[in-house]
Amino acid sequence: MKIIKGKSSFDLDEFLMKPLFAHLSTSSTEGPRDSPVWFLWEDGYLWIIGTPGDTFPLRINTEPNCAIGIVDFDSRTGKVLHAGFRGKATVEPFDINLAKRLFTKYLGSNENMWDSRFKDQDPNNVLLRFVPETVVVRDQSYVVMGE
Repeated sequence: MKIIKGKSSFDLDEFLMKPLFAHLSTSSTEGPRDSPVWFLWEDGYLWIIGTPGDTFPLRINTEPNCAIGIVDFDSRTGKVLHAGFRGKATVEPFDINLAKRLFTKYLGSNENMWDSRFKDQDPNNVLLRFVPETVVVRDQSYVVMGE
């Protein structure tokens, strides 16, 4: 993976451990599509869960080239961290253990506190394995001026 850093950068691995939303951009015959997703950064891949109602796995099967954007923004502090990935994805068989690691990242380790949608996984779920080719890493934070 080639990392392209802006003038100001940040630790990518630390950033990817945060429970942030990613935006998966895919191609379709009707034009580009954007899907907000949760992700797990593991072994150099971004992993995303696809459910039977999701259409992005179908688009990935047709066209594996895609992009993922992730932003950590806080208007109170002026923090703006951005990672923009380009690469290819594949649809892989579902792995409940990987899914649980992903859900733990967002929901905490106490599975009793999880919504039933996350406890009871559909056997028809899939995993999207995104292989990054390049990533642009930029800290675009700004100074917050007093009122």
